[in-house]
This record gives sequence, structure tokens and C-alpha cells, in this order.
Amino acid sequence: MEKTWNTLKQGLKNYCTQNGFTQVILGLSGGMDSALTAVLAADTLGGKNVNALMMKTKYTSDLSLKIAREIAELNGLNYQELDIEPIVEREVSFLKEAFGGTIKGIVIENLQARIRGQILMAYSNQNGGLVLACGNKSEILTGYCTLYGDTCGGLAPLGNIYKTTIFELGKWRNTLNYVLPEEVISRAPSAELAEGQKDENSLPPYPVLDAILKLLYDEHKFVDDVIAMGFDRQTVISVAVKLHLSEFKRKQMADAI
Repeated sequence: MEKTWNTLKQGLKNYCTQNGFTQVILGLSGGMDSALTAVLAADTLGGKNVNALMMKTKYTSDLSLKIAREIAELNGLNYQELDIEPIVEREVSFLKEAFGGTIKGIVIENLQARIRGQILMAYSNQNGGLVLACGNKSEILTGYCTLYGDTCGGLAPLGNIYKTTIFELGKWRNTLNYVLPEEVISRAPSAELAEGQKDENSLPPYPVLDAILKLLYDEHKFVDDVIAMGFDRQTVISVAVKLHLSEFKRKQMADAI
């Protein structure tokens, strides 16, 4: 884990230096990906150079707010909370009128992510700094992300790190000194874009998903070969389909370290 962490730190430092950035900006959601990205940035650039925005909606839990505040305090981040629910409501009303009726749930979910991306980019324009996209490799490969939303940014530091490894990195980093609240490591992952939403409502459990993705994507195994290794047939097919259909998203994403 130490070698991986140091590689990520060096990659982030080099990217910022080469492109003239001394500060970074990210959305701090209370989830593991943004939490680890924030800690990585603080370790690399110093907490005072990390601008973390918690952009809450009606779906943002009290636990997420608690975690985000604690991460900011533990790592000395420049932290700000913004209530974007009024913006979401105005845009939903506008779209209902434009579409001539009700709008799909996925539209509202993605709208929240895109408003956050818009605010992060506006913050960069106003104050300078590199926007970091906080997605992980598992999400990127399966398309479990919002184009022009949580994918916004000039660099995705964890874009080549699978979700299971992210949890291991977080646990390891806490052995050096306490920078991540235990709740962010132990809680069930959720984008909090809808009531009761959990990642595993849309994806297989991450240990299963990552194992399949490594075989299909990293090792270029065929679907039948992966199934023959003992994985559930429908799960493998579902992951392979997601992998294939999300290629268009990956072509538009920020570079990863």
C-alpha cells in the first residue's frame, strides 16, 4: 500500500507542477472516494491548498455531513458547505416544463451530479486551482458515473484504483495517523442521488465486481473463461455489458495517475 500511495502522491505532484497548479478543488461527499482523494491531495500539497466543497441536497445524509466536516478538520482543508437543493428544484421545474410532463428519475439523479460539476468548474475559474475528479476504476469501467458531473476535472487521481483497493488504502493510511473517520470506511457506498440508493443496488458487491473486471479488462479474458472460473454467469454477462456500453464515457474522462 505504501508504494501505491507514494506513486499516487508523486503523480499528483508532477501533474500539478507541470500544469502550473498550486491548489486543487474537489467535491467532498462523505463517501470513500472523495475522502481518500482529499487526504491524498492534503498529503501531497498540504491541506491549506485543498479546497473541498460539500454540495448537499435533500438526499445528503447527516452522516455524510459529519464525515465531510471531520475529514476537513483532520486534514486542515479549506472547507465549504453549499446547499444546492434550490438549484436542483429550479432546474427540475424547468425541465418538466420543457419536456411537457414528468421527468425520469435518472435525469434528476444526473442533474445533481452535473450541478456539482458546474460549481466545481466555476470555482476553478473564479479562484484558480485544478479540479479533481474523485471516481475509481470500478465505477469508470462500468460507467457508474455521470458524464459532465462527477467525472468533471482535469485529473482523476484514483481513476486507476479499484474500489476494493481504495478501502485497503484508506485503512492503511489511517495506520500512519488518523485522517479518515471510521464511518467512511465501514459505511455502504452510495452516491446519495436518490432515496435509499446504494451502489450495490446497481452493481455486484465490489469484491466480486473487481475480480471480474480484472479478468475481463486487465487480463483480457473472454466471458466464457471467466464463467468457467466459477463466477455467476448472469453477473459476468452483466459486468461485460456494462464494460462494453460505457466505453464512450471513458473516452471523455480526465486522465488518471
